[in-house]
Amino acid sequence: MHNAGRLARRVLCLALLAPVSHTVCAFTVTIAPAAPKTVYLQVGVGGFTGHYSAGGTPGNNATVNKESVAVAAAAVGNGTAQAMTTDSTVGASSYDGFAFCNVPAQLYIGGFYRTTTAGAGSVNVTATVPAALVDAGGDTLSFARISWTTGGNGPTGSTPTQPFPAGTFTAGAVQTVGAIAQNQWAESCWTFSYGNTTIPAAGTYTGRVLYTLTAP
Repeated sequence: MHNAGRLARRVLCLALLAPVSHTVCAFTVTIAPAAPKTVYLQVGVGGFTGHYSAGGTPGNNATVNKESVAVAAAAVGNGTAQAMTTDSTVGASSYDGFAFCNVPAQLYIGGFYRTTTAGAGSVNVTATVPAALVDAGGDTLSFARISWTTGGNGPTGSTPTQPFPAGTFTAGAVQTVGAIAQNQWAESCWTFSYGNTTIPAAGTYTGRVLYTLTAP
């Protein structure tokens, strides 16, 4: 056990493969079937060239964005959730360039599922979540202490139904965090927070969540 009198600032860094928004809008839009069959997922900084609505094309981007918070020593374990912020600078929609998310408070998540014909299917976005964040000394914090709300600024076409709803990480599991309908573009903005209900050892805790979109 570590002496509580020696507590320093706690720093959490959540690597992602996002206080609170004033709006709770999501954005979904039907896109035309086309070849080739394509899925695209963007969490934070993406690899889209141009905008989808203007004929832009998706690509790959190896950037891994982070969510982080530094908890002041006097506030550690006081039960007040601590807002996290992202190092992503992307708040604009890759669909049409609309300023949808408010960085650094919110993290952009969006993408599309396009098939060659019409249909009523859908695909899920999953998060592969480690059991814990870990510091250099091997101390751990459960990923279940991190939650998020969802929202976004409200352009034409916005909807109160979130394709990527609010939630809490399930430690050590693969969980579904959203869905995209067939021939649809969908996006939300996530605002992350740390539960701050325990007094862990002083340190910088890190961990990585992998988001995946797979089509049959």
